[in-house]
Amino acid sequence: MMHARSLGPVRRKIRVAAVAMAVLAAALAPLAQAAGTLDRIKASGRIALGYRADARPFSYKDDAGRPAGYSVALCLKVADQVKAELGIPALAVDWVPVTVDDRFQAVRDGKVDLLCGAETATLARRKDVSFSIPTFPGGIGAIVRSDASFRLKEVLSQQKRSSILWRASPAQILEKQTFSIVKGSTSEAWLADRIRQLQIPATVVPVASYDEGIRRVLDRSTTVFFGDRAILVDAWRRNPSAADLQVLDRRFSDEAQALALPRGDEDYRLAVDRALSRFFASDGFREVFAKSFGQLTDPVRTFFLLSSLPE
Repeated sequence: MMHARSLGPVRRKIRVAAVAMAVLAAALAPLAQAAGTLDRIKASGRIALGYRADARPFSYKDDAGRPAGYSVALCLKVADQVKAELGIPALAVDWVPVTVDDRFQAVRDGKVDLLCGAETATLARRKDVSFSIPTFPGGIGAIVRSDASFRLKEVLSQQKRSSILWRASPAQILEKQTFSIVKGSTSEAWLADRIRQLQIPATVVPVASYDEGIRRVLDRSTTVFFGDRAILVDAWRRNPSAADLQVLDRRFSDEAQALALPRGDEDYRLAVDRALSRFFASDGFREVFAKSFGQLTDPVRTFFLLSSLPE
């Protein structure tokens, strides 16, 4: 019989092994979950589509309270593709509302099979989720009051992208301004980087939504609100005080948007990309795009031709 004292090292080894196995299981759990997306959808007969209600025209609630928008329409096309590939005549669609704060976590946790919003594909975000082929040529824009300083608008509106633009106006013009961005958006990182590079002692006030950012511009507590330009344009057009607002023509960045999905599941990603590629080449896509953004221009048409994958 082994002496009690000699059991100590054995017990420690067992505990260490148990902890190691628990850590390994926790690390592999998301991958195992992601790898079976199509199998899970087939078994349940349901697909979970996440959407934001504050990202119009990409995703929002219509007058009847139903999910609507450009990205919502794309996700429905993906659901149709999955239904056809899995042979499920009556695939149920579960719409799952998400927020700016929890949208990617919802994908990681398996609560959402596909995220239908206005998400820029970045390297940092790809640590947590995967992305489809690009779905929209996005970029950061800015909205100000119509009666904002001409010199401020002149500096911000210049099209040539250079740090000189931020120095073209006296430093005090920028130092006296308050900038806002939606917390957790790519605009937040972009603005922080510009301020750090140019050493501008500006005030930055993060907001929870585009509506809040525009309200701050209207009440003059924020001078410039930076955000996704397509969302800013849509919000400006619908705002009762549109005459008091101005969306600058300049786009400060080029950011390809895409649909977010679980990492590590190439079969599912293939189904998503197949659905999008086929839809982008159809006449129906032109109608969906025009409904949200106006007629397709040649540069934008080229973007979708390059984004699509051949059969």
